[in-house]
Amino acid sequence: MDSFELNKIMGAILGTCLFVLSLSIVSGGIFASHPPKKAGYEIAALEEKGGQKQAAAEPQVPLENLLNEASAEKGASVARQCVACHEFAKGGANKVGPGLYNVVNSDIGTHSGFAYSNAMKSKKGKWTFEELDKFLANPSKSVPGTSMTFLGVRRATDRAALIVYLSKQADNPAPLPKPVAATPPAEKKEEPAKQ
Repeated sequence: MDSFELNKIMGAILGTCLFVLSLSIVSGGIFASHPPKKAGYEIAALEEKGGQKQAAAEPQVPLENLLNEASAEKGASVARQCVACHEFAKGGANKVGPGLYNVVNSDIGTHSGFAYSNAMKSKKGKWTFEELDKFLANPSKSVPGTSMTFLGVRRATDRAALIVYLSKQADNPAPLPKPVAATPPAEKKEEPAKQ
């Protein structure tokens, strides 16, 4: 290979590099990305009195009404997220969590054969509809120190459906509470303008 051939090869390599470099510069100018003025995404939330933020809440409907509107079929689909840790069938074995057959209106922390956390053992009372709703909304807030790591069921309608499903998983299903009559929202009284 003579020097003329070597010059052609080196020229081709240098020309290709120059072409790629110019493409990079031109595309950087065309498709330039500018950093946002404020990093991250803003999430709409309500301010609480203590300065802590709380997500926008859904309208408050009495639990009694939600329970009467809920279906056990929807509750069964919501309960799918619980089957890894809980058994719903009669005589079902304890898993990571206790069996939940006949749980509605039973004493809290007393399912036979399950080793409850000290926090759950010390909680007194029964699994009423209200207690189940509070616990399912946020287990660690309802029973601080519980070993249940589940974050909770966010939507009140899903919790109500799950509670209706749980109430049906019993020898004698607990009757649902009677619906509460809806109260109209309080109207603001307008004061006459002072002169």
